[in-house]
Amino acid sequence: MTIHQRNVEAICDGTVIDHIPAGQGLVILSQFGLNDLGERVTVGFNLTSQDMGHKDIIKVENVHFNAEQANRLAFFAPNATVNVIRNYEVAEKLSLHLPSEVQGLFRCPNANCASHKEPVLSRFKVKSKDGDVKLRCHYCEKTYARKLVTEA
Repeated sequence: MTIHQRNVEAICDGTVIDHIPAGQGLVILSQFGLNDLGERVTVGFNLTSQDMGHKDIIKVENVHFNAEQANRLAFFAPNATVNVIRNYEVAEKLSLHLPSEVQGLFRCPNANCASHKEPVLSRFKVKSKDGDVKLRCHYCEKTYARKLVTEA
């Protein structure tokens, strides 16, 4: 039996986001503006994964994620791994943790919410139970599923 393997070029300096659920790679590229940074970005979609079945992967040169960005990533890929690369080596692995509150990142899906009409940043309390993430708007006090808020 012949084994075929495709390799993706290593990066010298930057960030590798691995174990992204298949289909979330484009969402992450957009949410983090990774395509607009002027740096080389390598993306793999729907790659075979022993653990996940299929996954996406993103490599961004000369960009290092910090803990806050990694925590924001947890909204889209809670089990992703974020590796900071320096001189072709993994220099740091960032853990993903959902923040208890998030401000100014997402729009409230409620068109009548004060955050749409007033000059305020959106604000949500984050609740997670058994992998189910809900966000409660500070202004209209409505609770929404993660996907509804992150895609609004």
